Amino acid sequence: MPAPKKTARRSLLVTSAVLSSLALAAPVAVAAPKPSDSPSASASPSATPPASMSSVGGARLGRPGTQVNLASGVPVLPKDVSARSWIVADAESGDVLAAHNAHWRLAPASTLKMLFADTLLPKFPSDTKHKVVPADLAGIGAGSSMVGIKEEETYTVHDLWLGVFLRSGNDAVHVLSAMNGGVENTVKAMNEHAEELQALDTHVVSPDGYDAEGQVSSAYDLTLFARSGMQKKDFREYASTVRAKFPGQTKKGKKGKKTRESFEIQNTNRLLAGDSDVPVYQGIAGVKNGNTTNAGATFTGVAERGGKVLLVTVMNPEKPEHNEVYKETARLFDWGFKAAGKVQPVGELVPPKGAAQAKPGANPSGEAGGSGDGGSGTTGTGSKPVAGAPAADGSSGIGTALGITGGVLVLLAGAAFLVNRRWPLPDLVRRRTRP
Repeated sequence: MPAPKKTARRSLLVTSAVLSSLALAAPVAVAAPKPSDSPSASASPSATPPASMSSVGGARLGRPGTQVNLASGVPVLPKDVSARSWIVADAESGDVLAAHNAHWRLAPASTLKMLFADTLLPKFPSDTKHKVVPADLAGIGAGSSMVGIKEEETYTVHDLWLGVFLRSGNDAVHVLSAMNGGVENTVKAMNEHAEELQALDTHVVSPDGYDAEGQVSSAYDLTLFARSGMQKKDFREYASTVRAKFPGQTKKGKKGKKTRESFEIQNTNRLLAGDSDVPVYQGIAGVKNGNTTNAGATFTGVAERGGKVLLVTVMNPEKPEHNEVYKETARLFDWGFKAAGKVQPVGELVPPKGAAQAKPGANPSGEAGGSGDGGSGTTGTGSKPVAGAPAADGSSGIGTALGITGGVLVLLAGAAFLVNRRWPLPDLVRRRTRP
């Protein structure tokens, strides 16, 4: 989008209260038929995308292949991106800068946990305690990623969300689902929330993203989940946490005294925590990765650079290289930051259905599961979050992205969905340790 038009859009922020009173209707979402529970709705996709897909967000996003408006001054897309599906979007305006098979329904793996978190985070204050019973851990798929939850031990909701975001723990997902009335009830709530977000490519069968017949999503929908979740203060902090302490198992000493020590867990998002062949990405602030047999590797990331905040989703790279999903994400981020402000968008991230009723100024902290005073957030300290990178001294302190000031939905002309301008801005200087 040309700079003059972008400036004009942002200037409407000052009149958002007036615009919201107009109660404009959200754009009509047109989607392909929902997947059924029949054998044809397999989690294993075909080798090629459908000739026609959903047109939510714009007609070009429903076409197979790469969609981008190359013109003078617009950098060429990286040629070494092998993912079946990907999308690069402006997190603030919702402009889709480029996409490839954006609405192809594929197995999502643990990136589906973004929808799980966005659905359930408001349900329970972070200091709520829960004693795990055997039934809570029933039905976890073989080979699932686990954080190490033990039966008959008590955990806080804060502990459980750290397990979900950092270790992608299916055990933590199942415990939270049990607290929410069970897996079936949670799946129902997730599907309803996906529909509210206009994520119409998504059909949830298992809340943890474990491969299941008929369970699908798309790069477009995963990006909607991330954009919605990042408007919640606690979602932002969990998604950008690099490492944390997690409660271990209670043990009896020689004199019968019970002790319970903690162990360290680290985020499996390699662009956030780094790896031998993947450096920490400059400006990264979350959000979620996944990997299963049917899905392959999937990832949605958010990063800020030069005042721009981008969302990139990459699904199932065909190249078998180690950490390929992160490498391709980084290349698309690099392109997006160079192209932002120069390239005409090929579509948009649509607003939730209820965006027209959102009132600017409501819950300005964007915090889920409690009031906006920090008491119900992930830290409970009331202090500002810190950097999305490991501490310089190598300690077990955890870093989180500098908080987004908003969470406010602003209604603009044409019912565009725009989050508060202050998105994650990692501060690589300040550090603090959190339990």
